[in-house]
Amino acid sequence: MKIDKTTQPLPASQIGELAPRSPNAKTAHASTPDSSAPSSTRVQLGTASAQLRSLENSMANTSVVNKEKVAAIKQAISEGRFQIDNSKIADGLINSVKEMISSNQGGATKI
Repeated sequence: MKIDKTTQPLPASQIGELAPRSPNAKTAHASTPDSSAPSSTRVQLGTASAQLRSLENSMANTSVVNKEKVAAIKQAISEGRFQIDNSKIADGLINSVKEMISSNQGGATKI
């Protein structure tokens, strides 16, 4: 599946122009007496940022693979007990294609 980028990034020259300016804001060409002086800019992130960071950390520690199930399947294959149901595989493939077609009916992508 191909995902197209629908928006173009802003040119670097316009990024600062979109932020609202306060009357006391300094422009880029204003002279500063001491460039090593600490900045008075303060950034405060909302609670959504903290929640996303927490979610990201919990997902990073979660295994994507069920190791017990993989081990059981490996054991069944090695013992010759693993049975493949071709009709289930075919039904799953057909359902996947139907979902892709129905999600792309209004789009430009054709299957």
